Amino acid sequence: MFGDLFEEDEEGFSSVPSGGRFAKGKEVEPPPLRGNVNFSGIKNQGGTCYLNSLLQTLLFTPEFREELFSLGPDELGNLTDKDHPDAKVRVIPLELQRLFAHLLLVNQQTASTSDLTESFGWTNNEETSQHDVQELNRILFSALESSLVGTSGSNLIHRLYHGTLVNQIVCKECSNISERQEDFLDLSMPVRGVYSLEEALWSMFVEEELFEGNNLYRCSCCNQLVQAAKSAKLRKLPPFLTMSLLRFNFDFAKCERYKETGRYIFPLAIDLRPFCEQRECPDSEFLYELFSVIIHKGGCYGGHYHVYIKDIDHLGRWEPPEEEKRKQKTQQRDVRASEPVLEKDDPLSVLRAILTQEESKSVPVDQISQKLMDKIGTSWNKTFRKQHGPISKFLQSNSDVFLLVAKGTRVTLKATSPPDPGSEVTEVTGVPRTTEASPCESSPEVNEVQPETVVQVEGEVVAGCHWFDLNDSSVTSIGQRDIEKQFEGKESAYMLFYRKASLHRPTEALGNLAYKVPPHLIQMVEDENAKLQQRREEFDASSNSIEVRLHLAPHYRAEMGALRPVGDTKDAVITITFDRRKTVGDLRLAVYQMQDLWEGDMALTVAQSLPAGLHLYDTLADDQQSLYSAGVNSGSDLFVWNGREVSGSVVQIGAEWEPLLLTVVRPSDEEPDEKGGPPEPTNEASGSGLVRSMQGFARGATLGTLREALGPQEALVCRETNRHGACGEGGGASGWKVFPPQDMQRTLRELALKDGDALLLLEPHELDSSIFSLKGDMVTVTTPSDCRWLQVEVRGGEREEGEEMMRRGKVPASGNMLLSEVKQKAIEELELEDKLKGVECCLRQVDRTGNLLPPVYDDITVREAGIRLMTTLFLCLGPAPKSTQLFLSFTVGSAPSAGEDMDILVDETLTVKECLTKMLKKAGLQGDAWHLNRMDWDDEVGEVLMDENATLSGARLSHGDKLILSAGLLPPRGFMKISVWLYLDLRDSHDSVEMEVNHATERAESQTQEVIAAEWLGAELRIVGKVEISEEASLDDLKSQVMTLPALLDVGVPLPAFLRVWQLEGHKLGKVLRGNQQSLRKLKVTNGAEICVQRLLKEEELGPRDLLLCVQMGVPGERQYYPWEEFVWETGNESSPRALRVALSSRYGLSPDSLLLAKRLPEKHTWMPVSNWTQQVSKRKKKKKNDNLQGAPYYLKDGDIIGIKNLLIDNNRDFSTLQDDLDQQRLGEETESLKKGGQSDSAEANQESGPGRKAGQGKNRKPEVALSINVGVFR
Repeated sequence: MFGDLFEEDEEGFSSVPSGGRFAKGKEVEPPPLRGNVNFSGIKNQGGTCYLNSLLQTLLFTPEFREELFSLGPDELGNLTDKDHPDAKVRVIPLELQRLFAHLLLVNQQTASTSDLTESFGWTNNEETSQHDVQELNRILFSALESSLVGTSGSNLIHRLYHGTLVNQIVCKECSNISERQEDFLDLSMPVRGVYSLEEALWSMFVEEELFEGNNLYRCSCCNQLVQAAKSAKLRKLPPFLTMSLLRFNFDFAKCERYKETGRYIFPLAIDLRPFCEQRECPDSEFLYELFSVIIHKGGCYGGHYHVYIKDIDHLGRWEPPEEEKRKQKTQQRDVRASEPVLEKDDPLSVLRAILTQEESKSVPVDQISQKLMDKIGTSWNKTFRKQHGPISKFLQSNSDVFLLVAKGTRVTLKATSPPDPGSEVTEVTGVPRTTEASPCESSPEVNEVQPETVVQVEGEVVAGCHWFDLNDSSVTSIGQRDIEKQFEGKESAYMLFYRKASLHRPTEALGNLAYKVPPHLIQMVEDENAKLQQRREEFDASSNSIEVRLHLAPHYRAEMGALRPVGDTKDAVITITFDRRKTVGDLRLAVYQMQDLWEGDMALTVAQSLPAGLHLYDTLADDQQSLYSAGVNSGSDLFVWNGREVSGSVVQIGAEWEPLLLTVVRPSDEEPDEKGGPPEPTNEASGSGLVRSMQGFARGATLGTLREALGPQEALVCRETNRHGACGEGGGASGWKVFPPQDMQRTLRELALKDGDALLLLEPHELDSSIFSLKGDMVTVTTPSDCRWLQVEVRGGEREEGEEMMRRGKVPASGNMLLSEVKQKAIEELELEDKLKGVECCLRQVDRTGNLLPPVYDDITVREAGIRLMTTLFLCLGPAPKSTQLFLSFTVGSAPSAGEDMDILVDETLTVKECLTKMLKKAGLQGDAWHLNRMDWDDEVGEVLMDENATLSGARLSHGDKLILSAGLLPPRGFMKISVWLYLDLRDSHDSVEMEVNHATERAESQTQEVIAAEWLGAELRIVGKVEISEEASLDDLKSQVMTLPALLDVGVPLPAFLRVWQLEGHKLGKVLRGNQQSLRKLKVTNGAEICVQRLLKEEELGPRDLLLCVQMGVPGERQYYPWEEFVWETGNESSPRALRVALSSRYGLSPDSLLLAKRLPEKHTWMPVSNWTQQVSKRKKKKKNDNLQGAPYYLKDGDIIGIKNLLIDNNRDFSTLQDDLDQQRLGEETESLKKGGQSDSAEANQESGPGRKAGQGKNRKPEVALSINVGVFR
């Protein structure tokens, strides 16, 4: 029901600015065209689906629509005078006229009801609150009757919908009849305990109620208590009979409302003669046909309305539902199988066969050549061009066979072609009947032509009417069987609209959308369609304009398997803007005209810039093919050349010849090779004995070909596998794996080599040096010996008087030395033999932040431990782990950052349960209600170790892992228990959501609720329960399960997409969970986590790069702000201050340079200005880099508040408010009181300056506000 809230209104009769997407930052996308059914939907304003369903029903009641159109401006007034105090303008019927004209004739997918609801006097509360459609039906009719007083349409409602029934009581003694007549606009039909509509009518108007026994009737004639019979009959039947089904009831035992979802049958046609008082009229007066069914989906506290409507005037194009489409496709395949043999020499026969076999019976003109080639195996130019000319000319010359539609972009057979959605061949009174071409006319996906089921022929009456489902903006075709599905269930019929079968429509009304529409409204529609057409053409031209980079061959040369520019790159590349709907031939001609001196053939080949240089792929050979069909998009690179060679060198094109840029490593004393040429060292390390050069090779080349190009046949080719120490960076060693002989026949692509990979070339005699050593198929490259040392520092132990806290010293070491030897040498070097006698110690590394890493094993070498030479190790107290042991650290509690780390050394064969016992013992904890969690990379609680009987190695625990001791028993396998909070917006004291939640939570929780106040957002978080869910469940599943919590049943969330889920971090809003189909495990939602759900008024699907911010504009000249608004910032590839400023300027229609931004720090009650500098220069790299607002120092995240100052009208650059000053003063006082030990005073100050409400104290639920429509006085 809230699906389209906050969607911007389309351009139409609404005064609200039109909406759409931005295309390339310039043009705004125009509103979409009508669909194939040719009906327009109505946009949902947030909670107006009930209004939309009733309005569509009235629109498709032809007699009501035409009576309304018959009222002219002389009776209703003019909307331009509605603000004039003396003018009597009947705004509601005028707005209803305009809306109906818009729905009938404006070539737009949806219409807006904002002007109509404004004429009702509705505010945002009415537009976003749920109301009953039966109540609206009566109120709207009453408002229309009041608005039409004194006009020729004053009896419109009475004449069409007014009926009467009579209640009679017959005395059994004197046969006196006492009767009372009642008027009705609709009949309320019972549903409870009734199986069908006929049964309900029978119980109401046929069965008699007897007064007997203790329940006697006092007869006015007999003047005594007598037996009597009471009954009711229909006395006068209106032309249109409305029946409201009483599906909502009240359970007095449970004291709650509920919805009747049982089966309730209603007929498509019904004879009301048995229920009427007078039966002597013709049968046609009692026969009624169903033409509208309003359907309610949901429960008694919320849901969604849509309507099934019968197209009485044949105004739409009915398409068969999916089942019938499948049957039609099967029949078409049978017909194709029986087609005669194709005559390939006759172009007319070939093209006719192509168009006949297309499902849409039409083909884009720029694709007809490709389809002909697929059909006969040769192109048009090679087979038919010489005799018949270009294919476009052939189609035009055979206009008796072919028909060009959609502005000449599509071709179809003239004899059997259906009206194309993009054509303008059928018009009704000057108003287009069919839709226009889409913005991308050449796209086959957009312009797919659907066959029509019902063909409207002028002057003919088409028998049978079809049904359509009008669901807000969506309009689809349905069959009569779909109506039977609405007999029962949560989605079932709620209101039925019948019309007399004797009401016949004139022939001229059938298929005529403009029938009896006043001329002034037709003129408005034509003007509106003209504006829309102009906007679509402008957007079409803008959206189809692409920028293509042309690389000119004279400015390139072939080098290292790729093309590299020669000289200035500005001359080598030309950027042009071109229409992607034009053909390759058009682009080639344009390039010819730009390059006056070009001689010979010209080939256009798709290129791509790779690390090795420019590479060519596919050549655009078909001049008749459009650039869109050829895959040329904005930003594409095209190489302009003769198709054979570049600067005298033959160039190979295609993916198999794609160049690969490799780093070739050789010994520094190697002589230049004649085949490969002298190497060009790009990174020669001082003292490393190696020289590196960059070389390019085709990915399709074999490794043997590479060796032939770089060195002798006997040379070893090695691939770098690990770098324990960076060669030439201070010591250490690196490992290289030798390619086996069989790999010489494999290509570089098969070997999975990537750009930048390093290959080492060694001749056999070079293995005798001290730098290289061969063991098996591994070559170890070791740096010179003068770089072989490790520094060892002492950490831990108590400080003695006169002695430094830490000692350090250098220990000679090599990559092959055991770490136990390094430790012993360090103890001797630091003269700690006596102090550490009998004391176990170990060696540990530190990370970049200075934190100790796990102890290293004593029985492995420096190289095996991955320790680089010329680095520092720390000698610490504690045993060194054995090869079968694991060093684990752990902390207690759900907040790892707040707990104290503890270490434990355990055998890897221990079970998880045994390890848990040891940790509990070391932490001094008791009890069985504990379990272990992993710690994630971001120091948050990770997954639970579910299998307590698995060994530590079986549980995939590694040396140095960190675990968390969590309180509570293990959850069921694969399940998590998650606490759920609800986000309440307190800025609007009349917020209906808050009322519902207060009522629901008071009923769901008898104890005091836990409440978190977020004053800076004007919000409150309340605990509403817990859910148990699998870690493999999706985010959408989590939302669905949260919706089942008792406290949320009355909130009225129609779909999971209307919920936003926040992660809570320390009882504060963290980030918004994205990706409805992502599993909770991938979203890192763990057992015991806390989430907060927020009800939305429209569906939301945040992308991975979208940032949800709260923005508030400063009030000019004052130290306060307007209420904050949500703003979704699409960061894309850049989240710099400049990008944010540009996005906000687009939202507010201001210049980016006139905005001043700051981020609010709610905990400190301060603001952090966002710098105006968009770039900074790194002194080392001399490159400009963009500031990232999501990094230091701003750390922008979901939910952050951004203050905005408009410098054009506000010179105050101070973002702080008076409340900020008071809060900072209070914080200062609290800090001083805490220093003085006055915590109690600080607590009292907190209560006095808090939000003014106690935790858990909820507001009483307000009574429901009745729906009303404000009408002026016209009597």
